[in-house]
Amino acid sequence: MTAMTSDNPFAAGAGYMNGAFVPVKEARIPITDLGFIRSDATYDVVHVWKSRFFRLEDHVDRFLGSADKLRFNLPLDRDGLIAMLHRLVALTGLEDVYVSFTGTRGSLPPGSRNPLDCENGLYGFAIPFMWITPLEEQLGGIRMITASPERMAMTTFDQSIKNYMWGDLTAGMMEASDRGAKVPVLLDRNGNVTEGPGFNIFIIRGGSMMTPDTGVLQGITRRTAIELARDLNIETQIAPVPRDALKSADEIFITSTAGGIIPVTVLDDENVGDGQTGPVASRLHSLYWQAHQDPRYSTPVDYTLAEAAE
Repeated sequence: MTAMTSDNPFAAGAGYMNGAFVPVKEARIPITDLGFIRSDATYDVVHVWKSRFFRLEDHVDRFLGSADKLRFNLPLDRDGLIAMLHRLVALTGLEDVYVSFTGTRGSLPPGSRNPLDCENGLYGFAIPFMWITPLEEQLGGIRMITASPERMAMTTFDQSIKNYMWGDLTAGMMEASDRGAKVPVLLDRNGNVTEGPGFNIFIIRGGSMMTPDTGVLQGITRRTAIELARDLNIETQIAPVPRDALKSADEIFITSTAGGIIPVTVLDDENVGDGQTGPVASRLHSLYWQAHQDPRYSTPVDYTLAEAAE
C-alpha cells in the first residue's frame, strides 16, 4: 500500500479528471459541462472495506447501463474504468474508502444545442469512508420522517438511472433536519413508499420483508439484502408499499453503500415496533458486513497501481 504519511498528496483523497489523477482538493470539472449546469450526468458509488471493493462488478454494470441509457460514449471501456477505480484507491493508501465515479454529458461545441454533439466526460474520486449515520448511532437505530415532497415520477425521469436531480430529496433532507430526524423517506403521487436520499427502504411485517418495486434506484446494497434474506428463508416481496404498511411495520431498515443495512427505530416521532433494533435487521446487518470478506462479493484492491500512476 501507499504509506499514509503527511507527504502523500493523496492521503486525504484522490481524484480522476478525464485521464489525470490529482489530489482530491485539486479536482475540478469545466463550468460549462452540462453535467454541472443541467445535471446531465450519471454516477455510481462503490465502497472499499478492509482493502476490498464490495460488489465492484455490479456497480460498474449499473453505471455503464445508466451511461448507455443516456447515450454517453465514455472515454474508458469497462476494463479501463475498473483499473481507474483501483488506481484511485491505491493512491490514497486507505483501507476503508468511499469511491464515486461520474459520467457527464460534457460541454456543447460553439453554436450547438444538441447534447449528442458533446464529448462526454468521466470523473471520479476516492476519499475516506463516509456513513449516512455513524456506526454508534446505527446500533440503536435512527429516526426517520415521511417527508412532504413528492418523489419525482418515473414518467419524468427514469429513477433506475443513478442521478443528481435531488431537488425533492434535498427538500426532504432539510425537512428531516427541521423535525429532528436523521433521514426522510418520500412517497409517490399514489401515496406509496419510494426511497430516501441515497438509500432504499425495507419493512418487516409478520416475518416477511417488503421493498418498493418502482420509483427507486435498484440499489446494490438493496440487492444484497434481498439475497441475504433469501439465504435465511425470509420471504421477500418486491411490490408497492403503501404508507399504511410503513406505519404498521414491525421493523424498518434502510440500505445504502454509505452504511450498509441501517435500522430505523422511530418513524414520524413514533416507535417502530418496540422502538429497538429488530431481529431481522440485526441479523442482516451482521451478515452484510461478514460478506465483505467473501470472494463472491468482494475484490481485493490492487495497491500496486499507486506506483503505476506516478
